[in-house]
Amino acid sequence: MTALPLFPASVVGSLPRPQHVRELIDKPTWNEADERAMDAAVRYAVTLQEMAGLDVVTDGEWRRRSYIGVIAELAHGFALEVNLADGRPWTVVTEKLSPKEPGFIANEAKFLKSVARAGTKITLPAPALLGERLWHPVRSREAYPQRDDFVRDCVEPLRREIELIQRIGIDIVQIDDPHLCLFVDPEVRRGYDDPERAADFAVDMINALVAGFSGIKFAVHLCRRAGARVRGERHHAGTYGPILAQLNHLKVQHLTMEFTAAGADDLESLGRLRSDFELGLGVVDVTPGEKQTAEQIVARVDRALQRIDAKRITLNPDCGFAPGSAARVDLDEVYLKLCEETEAARRLRARYA
Repeated sequence: MTALPLFPASVVGSLPRPQHVRELIDKPTWNEADERAMDAAVRYAVTLQEMAGLDVVTDGEWRRRSYIGVIAELAHGFALEVNLADGRPWTVVTEKLSPKEPGFIANEAKFLKSVARAGTKITLPAPALLGERLWHPVRSREAYPQRDDFVRDCVEPLRREIELIQRIGIDIVQIDDPHLCLFVDPEVRRGYDDPERAADFAVDMINALVAGFSGIKFAVHLCRRAGARVRGERHHAGTYGPILAQLNHLKVQHLTMEFTAAGADDLESLGRLRSDFELGLGVVDVTPGEKQTAEQIVARVDRALQRIDAKRITLNPDCGFAPGSAARVDLDEVYLKLCEETEAARRLRARYA
């Protein structure tokens, strides 16, 4: 496990993909030249983060068409279609899942570990999130009449990847579950017959995913579609209060959370989280064009320190900078924001070390 300083700085997961990277991941098949091109691109993504001074880096998720659709690389049973609701590419489960050769995400992890000098993090989609996004009551009906059965079947292919990632020596495995965090929104909760049961089930599936592993730090990433700000989409309101019971039941060591958004900076809720959680606070706004300064970031952390011990806090943006391969975000703007984040971490260490 890589030794980290006080207030370690990191990203959540995704970075904006340059045009040539988007073109690569859209190709149906790759040759050796394509593989070399993607390796070079990922080296660049890692170098950008390390030049910015981050203590924990990812591969930017540049090899993935979608942070949730990556499950189709791990199991048969999915169809790639066009979602009639919004015209976007859509991965949907249409057959019972059967295993593919494991290692797609583990191979991402292996390459990241080979080129990174900083600590390393790799991301996985949460099972319940996959159920919300990839199951359809009509298209999935023959294979999975009940959504929850599909969710349960997603656990095993993800666990196979974790087994491989653990051997590689990645420091952090982060499970992305923006679905769980939507239960902070009263409007979302009204859409469920039993929102408490649905939130409990999401947590149970994460706990099933991480059960039995040791020697690796597990994180859960929570956001209310913060990354959707890059597409101008709606932000879901509410404090973490409605899901505190579920969060405190998670069998993970770290929570990666929003903190710049209204409601997400509720100190009363943060103060009621289990004291053994490490908290990755989203102290950098990912909204395109929204300038961030070290002074702003330090002020946000200082506010959190009213309720949270300094040794528990890590710094990160509110969300990934490019949730989905089509997101158009200026990479230089992201680099400058990350530089401000690491400058804030430097100032905080000088003050609180």
